[in-house]
Amino acid sequence: MSDVSKHITIPNDVAYGNDLDYLFLKEKGLQYIEELSGKVWTDYNTHDPGITMLEMLCYAITDLASRIDMPIENILTPEKDGSLEDQFFKALQILPGKPVTENDYRKLFIDIDGVKNCWLQKFKKTVYVDCKNDLLSYDAKDFDATDKQAKSEFDLNGLYTILIDFNELSDDDFPSDTDKEAEIERIKNEIVKCYHKNRNLCEDLVQVSRVETQAVKVCASIELDQEADEELVHARILRIIDKYFSPDLWFYSLQQMFNKGYTSDQIFEGPVLKNGFIDPVELENAILRSEVRLSDIIRLIMNIDGVKVVKDISINDCTNPVAEDKDVWLLCIDEGKKPTLCDKSAFSYYKGVLPVNVNEKTVKKHLEQLEAREVEKQELAKIGQEIQIPEGEYMKTGVSTTVQNDFPETYGIGQIGLPPRSTVARKAQAKQLKGYLLFFDQVFATYFAHLDKVKDLLSVDQKLTNTYFTQAVNDVKGFEYLVNDYPIDDDEELTKKLLSDLDDHIARKNELLDHLIARFAEKFSEFSFLMKELYGDYAAEAIVKAKEVFLSEYGEIEDDTGTIVNKGISNWRGSAFNYFEQPASQLWDTDNIAGAQKRIARLCGMKNFNRRNLSESYVEVYDYINSDGEKVYRWRITTSDGIKILSATDDYKTARAAVDELYLSVVRVMETAEKTIEEAFKSEVTDGEEIGNFKIQISPEGMYSFDVINHEADPDSSDWIIARQFLYYTKQRMLKKALLKIIRFLTTDFTEEGMFIMEHILLRPDVNQNTVPLEQFMPVCTDNCESCHPLDPYSYRVTVVLPGWTYRFGNHDFRNFMEDLIRKELPAHVLARICWIGHRTNSVPDAENEMLLFEEAYKAFLLVKSGLGQKQDEEKLKTFIDILTELHSIYPSGKLIDCDDEKDEQEGKIILGRTNIGNL
Repeated sequence: MSDVSKHITIPNDVAYGNDLDYLFLKEKGLQYIEELSGKVWTDYNTHDPGITMLEMLCYAITDLASRIDMPIENILTPEKDGSLEDQFFKALQILPGKPVTENDYRKLFIDIDGVKNCWLQKFKKTVYVDCKNDLLSYDAKDFDATDKQAKSEFDLNGLYTILIDFNELSDDDFPSDTDKEAEIERIKNEIVKCYHKNRNLCEDLVQVSRVETQAVKVCASIELDQEADEELVHARILRIIDKYFSPDLWFYSLQQMFNKGYTSDQIFEGPVLKNGFIDPVELENAILRSEVRLSDIIRLIMNIDGVKVVKDISINDCTNPVAEDKDVWLLCIDEGKKPTLCDKSAFSYYKGVLPVNVNEKTVKKHLEQLEAREVEKQELAKIGQEIQIPEGEYMKTGVSTTVQNDFPETYGIGQIGLPPRSTVARKAQAKQLKGYLLFFDQVFATYFAHLDKVKDLLSVDQKLTNTYFTQAVNDVKGFEYLVNDYPIDDDEELTKKLLSDLDDHIARKNELLDHLIARFAEKFSEFSFLMKELYGDYAAEAIVKAKEVFLSEYGEIEDDTGTIVNKGISNWRGSAFNYFEQPASQLWDTDNIAGAQKRIARLCGMKNFNRRNLSESYVEVYDYINSDGEKVYRWRITTSDGIKILSATDDYKTARAAVDELYLSVVRVMETAEKTIEEAFKSEVTDGEEIGNFKIQISPEGMYSFDVINHEADPDSSDWIIARQFLYYTKQRMLKKALLKIIRFLTTDFTEEGMFIMEHILLRPDVNQNTVPLEQFMPVCTDNCESCHPLDPYSYRVTVVLPGWTYRFGNHDFRNFMEDLIRKELPAHVLARICWIGHRTNSVPDAENEMLLFEEAYKAFLLVKSGLGQKQDEEKLKTFIDILTELHSIYPSGKLIDCDDEKDEQEGKIILGRTNIGNL
């Protein structure tokens, strides 16, 4: 085998164990001593103080190594509650996913009480096409006048019918047919709600039907053993034939699935069920039977205890029987039907030559007992569905103690110290040795502190800001005489003093998050690169925040009541939003959105992914006539509580120039870290003092205010001060609070970004009708049926609408990144049209604001769609389709690049041969 084709793996165990080997460490230390000081020191015997120090340090290393070598659950166990459950995602949170395949949905519905089995079938609906006039219809007769060559047709995809096999409804629980029908309707409604709660993107449910049956007559003559219980045998034969016709599906416990040989990822694949786990092989085999074989029934009967021989047996169709003079070995079952045992079936039993009578009441009791035993087993399947996280023990892994207390007492550096009669010189020597060893003590204390923080650094909830840690050495006698300015009771302050210059916590946190995210096969590399181009110094911090949010929301999270408070980015990635019978609060201003929408938002660092009015913005760009009679523009940012938190300081000739200055001001504010403000206000600030990108202004009356400055501009130019808050504060602490507030607002709450994903399949006219007005259909461009492009505008198609005016979405490179990201994250079979549209409210007349018109029509459509279900409101549907299909992208200004000019800037480049208009 060539070296190129060899399979290389990273070993699980990379530790050599040398750190636990005291003798190895000592020999290694002696080797270094000989290399470094062999010419001046030759006494390496045990009695030498240098060797004693080496031994003490080697012992301390083995202490650290033994803690590292502890069971991982002990290292990761937090101090307070001793539980690992909040540190990491549990199996039920991270391994399952929303249903994707037919078998996933079958599992979901079989988990509903009253459902024995179910199957998904494609709902066939043909759409006819008039290629001459670019029209669609459900009725072929609408285009009778069109030439045959100019006509085509296609079937809608993604629409389903669910066939349900209900459990037998007991006469004791439901004595009348009316009660039984009511129970069946209840189960159907529950299935419909369950489907829409777990609906796939670009798919929809048309109807739920009870599976039709095809009666099969089985007649058999069976000889039994002399000791056989004929009623029990008959009950088992009836049950085994019923299972053959329509197999039962059983739920298993987690341990039972492990015993079957399944691995954890196989067991948890698909949706989470409340009744246990379903064996995927059994589910695959429990399909609608297409044929009944006589040989199968004979084999099943012969396997029952007490059956000696099947003397005679036959099968036939009850409704359309085959002639009696013909032997039927194989009976075909109509598509979409399940076989059932006909009431004309007959079984006769013999013991030897004597016929045996069967008591039907006794048979019924045996059937009830057999069913009761199976029900009892099912109850056990609900127990222990979660893989138990190992219970760790908090071992105080971070506790550190000085090595000085382990030295022989003759050294005089332990807790006992030197005798009172010791000379001044001897005491000075002891202090000198204490100070020397304190360096090693602090190094060990730092290592132990890091080991204690491993549980927090690897947690999905990234609460720590720092990535370097230390702790005070506080058990050295006479410590106060050794070190000055040492905060012995404040580990955080000590960490800042000792390690702040080393801890580039943003860069190190990014590396740590990259490692954790890579475990889920995710990456942020392209996003990180673009953010650095757009946000400068603030980019690294923004990237960290985006990664932290992404990691914390990766798995599904429920509260104590079982309500989902976070739809996992992993679990819900292919799901659609639930539109069925939802209140208005779940249709607008809501996180009830497609899983792909949330995932895309988190991968691009979008703060707010909710379906909401994107045209309503914190930003206002307005115009007025200046003193020279010219129309000029200004901007301001207003918080949700009406405070004008930042405003322009200059007039701009174009709205675009005002917007550019607006976003530059926002970036400059975000570049100033909160700790920079905290440090500056530890002392009195002065007039004109620059704190990050802020310049402090103090009026003669003692009022405080501030400007936002651009350090890249000439201080003497008008581009130096780019924004101002026109508010004044009477006290310095109020100014500090205002500065921190604006930083937090712009880095946390402020956003103009968002997105909409519209599934075209939801825009179809009512598929249960054949006569539908042609204007209800989406417009198509058929190219006279000569194009190879699909004619179907509905199946597996979405339109993605984004606000084209925002800072990042106005950048060509970021738009390209977003378009690639959208196509990668949408399911592979879904085709996306991407539109960058709109304007903020009041920036153009409402009648010309595409985003505003789109939002109004979309919201009205959803409110009606949710209540009507399969039907459509003709007016709302037509209005929304008209607006959706007429959307066109807006683009930032750009220029063609002169390839011969080496100095030509790449900013705002336009590439010939590439367009984003109506992008598919």
